[in-house]
Amino acid sequence: MKNRSLYIVDLKKADKTFIKLIGGKGANLAELYKIKALNVPDGFCITTEAFKETVGNDQEFNSLLEQLALLTENQKNEINEISKKIRTLIESIALSQELKNQIVAHMDQYGSDYAYAVRSSATAEDLATASFAGQQDTYLNVIGEAAILKHISKCWASLFTERAIIYRLQNGFDHRKVYLAVIIQQMVVAKVAGVLFTAHPVTGNRKVSSIDASFGLGEALVSGLVNADNYQVRASRIIEKKISEKRIAIEIIKNGGTEQKEIGPEQQNKQALTDEQILQLEQTGRMIEAHFGHPQDIEWCLSDDKFYVVQSRPITTLYPVPAADDLENRVYVSVGHQQMMTDAFKPLGISVWMLTGNRAIFKMAGGRLFVDISKGLASPAGRENLLNVLGHSDPLIKDALMTVIDRNFVKEDPGANIPGQVKGHHGMSAADILAEAGADAGIVADLISSSERSVSALKDNIRAKNRPRCI
Repeated sequence: MKNRSLYIVDLKKADKTFIKLIGGKGANLAELYKIKALNVPDGFCITTEAFKETVGNDQEFNSLLEQLALLTENQKNEINEISKKIRTLIESIALSQELKNQIVAHMDQYGSDYAYAVRSSATAEDLATASFAGQQDTYLNVIGEAAILKHISKCWASLFTERAIIYRLQNGFDHRKVYLAVIIQQMVVAKVAGVLFTAHPVTGNRKVSSIDASFGLGEALVSGLVNADNYQVRASRIIEKKISEKRIAIEIIKNGGTEQKEIGPEQQNKQALTDEQILQLEQTGRMIEAHFGHPQDIEWCLSDDKFYVVQSRPITTLYPVPAADDLENRVYVSVGHQQMMTDAFKPLGISVWMLTGNRAIFKMAGGRLFVDISKGLASPAGRENLLNVLGHSDPLIKDALMTVIDRNFVKEDPGANIPGQVKGHHGMSAADILAEAGADAGIVADLISSSERSVSALKDNIRAKNRPRCI
């Protein structure tokens, strides 16, 4: 290998900037080590450079990738056929002796007979815009040099399962530009394991943490073998608990691997975590969320009454919220829904609204326009005005606002000013619009010129895509 230092990375010495070398999962793990209060199992990573060197230079592999690049997500039979060929090929390619030596040397730091989790970490994984969760394989309780080396190849091969290929096609990722790193991490023998969302994954409530927990390793929960307990926590208070009947657990086998076991009747309906542990875990989640700066989907396990965090990724399914310059609670009303227009706005439409309305209360999120009514809700007069106007146009919004008011979500401030008080029309006069837009006639010419450049670039792009493919 050309540069041996690039093929193995100690995760404790890495960070999020290493994503091209250690993939999304590896980069997030590296960041978790920086949170001193967390327990994160020790580990190292076989980098994407090792993948490229071992697999990427294979002529047959690249030929199959060329065939794959011609397919669409609907050609499932062809995808399945090429997927099998690629995975079989990858698992048959031998690792270089140098790479083997480096892997064994790192394993010796923990003991050659230690049990490991061998986990895939792709460069297009655990991103803020697409999680790719579960697209590649993880192997638990892998023991011994030969087994580790074998499962590294199996992880590499899982980059080209039919499911992973289709997901990349749907999300516009080029198969030839996605690489896989492999994490070798000390195995934690979990008594209880599960997933923690620092924002509710269904309602999108960013103040509510949702915890799923089951007995044994987390694989039973992830694979859907068990109905897990669910605990919901807001502001260090458990607001809801659902204790499920947990009949199955996955546990480790002494000489390697895992097995499925039935849980005894006396334990099936037992709460997997104590209330104290639930609150401790919620606080751990908030700590991780603060480090990354956005809501997280966290994998955790409990062993010897100690929580270990084994992964954290962004929650990508949450609808974005408008940006604010403080941490105060805010309430937004969708302009589009008020106008019976639920699709995203085009840029011109947004510009018109921003010119004809009060910029102080108009906010953008997800291609849609919202009105910030938080200050209006802070005063008795503002609340009455909002309930009368919005409640008249949509009773459901009135009900939602009543709930917000009853919960005292926005603190009452009788002296609050009400910018852009909601009326029949959030309007400005023609003079106001002209004053804000300015009287420069050159603005029109500039806008026309900008539009013409955009149309020209689009035409060039379309022509390039319509050119006959050279074979």
